[in-house]
Amino acid sequence: MQIGNNNAVIRIGIVGYKRGQSFQKSPDVLGFKLVAVCDQDADRLKNVQAMEGVATYTEYDKFLEHDMDAVILANYFHQHAPFAIKALRAGKHVLSETTACKTIQEGVELIRTVEQTGKVYLLAENYAYIRYNQEMKRLYQNGTIGEVRYAIGEYNHTFSKDQALGVAPGPDHWRNHIASTHYSTHAIAPLMYITDTMPVKVNALSIADPDQEHHSVRRGDPGSVILMRMNNGAVFQIFGKNLSGGGTYYRLHGTRGMMENVRKSPQQLVHVSHAPWELQPGESEDMVYTPEYPFHAEIAKNAGHGGGDFWTMYYFGEAIRSGEQPYLNVYRGVAMSIVGILAWKSALEDGAPYDVPDLSKEEVRKLHERDDWSPWPEDRRPGQPFPSIRGEIKPTDEMVAYANRYWAEKGIKVNFNSLP
Repeated sequence: MQIGNNNAVIRIGIVGYKRGQSFQKSPDVLGFKLVAVCDQDADRLKNVQAMEGVATYTEYDKFLEHDMDAVILANYFHQHAPFAIKALRAGKHVLSETTACKTIQEGVELIRTVEQTGKVYLLAENYAYIRYNQEMKRLYQNGTIGEVRYAIGEYNHTFSKDQALGVAPGPDHWRNHIASTHYSTHAIAPLMYITDTMPVKVNALSIADPDQEHHSVRRGDPGSVILMRMNNGAVFQIFGKNLSGGGTYYRLHGTRGMMENVRKSPQQLVHVSHAPWELQPGESEDMVYTPEYPFHAEIAKNAGHGGGDFWTMYYFGEAIRSGEQPYLNVYRGVAMSIVGILAWKSALEDGAPYDVPDLSKEEVRKLHERDDWSPWPEDRRPGQPFPSIRGEIKPTDEMVAYANRYWAEKGIKVNFNSLP
């Protein structure tokens, strides 16, 4: 299938079926057809094999030889870039789960590969498309609050001890080694999407737990606060991700008003506020309402992540058929991903500021093409950081024993969704 063909069905393959299966639920209106799945879990593949016309693979290179148009990457968080690069070079369009890259070096190679191949790349940052964020984008584009000056993005996902072990099976699971600033795109992307701004400078503080080793096998800190200077001069504050009191929240202060989603609102309410002297004809000082999706409302309401899983697939298909890269393209995807990387550098220096390089420019990319600085354990060597401001954290023997009992009782397999 050639990019820009508006009629053909888009044949897709999924890597990492546990998370990836949500994307196959996209309705026929999107024109996708699942033809191949790649996973290392034999039991999961047995279920896939019962599906008519879907091939299964455990080897990624063999999977890429399958006759298909696009690949959906839902493998481990920090493994997306190498898989995306291989898929693009194999002639496939790519929809990649977050994050886009684990190092700036990977980001440089990913951008170059998209430019060289001409294939579509979309970062599947579904929180940008939650109903209230789409509404706030519409309001912002209409000038409802003027130009943004300050914004807050929060994505905080709290877990009990057992829940944390359940989503991170095994001591080597990526969730047990992630730095606190790295999982930040769910908080960053909606603000960038709403305001169409880009980060140019970043600094951060990490929030450590001095008793973590006694109640967790996690090696990274539970939370962080990131400040970003945007290219219009605004300041965005980003908070997350595993502290007590979970939820998502976005607030934007403009030159003539404020808007936010209402916390803990199952109706996905939007709140818009103006001072009396800021009002224009037809506006109210204070308004709270339930917005609607711009279209495909009934379908989107049934999709995961507030409809975001539907919209990422919708815009992926639209990009492939139109021949135009999507809004959440490789440049924005890499930019918001390297914010987390640079923020970790800042946190280790107690908030030192770092410039965010503009990797859309090749002359800038050349300056960063060897930057493999990384807190991930597979990259550990002298000069590389740990994922906590406390240094190397070693869980207690009691906590390790508790974790092993939990995993054994649940029959959880280690590394069930990770590919070599």
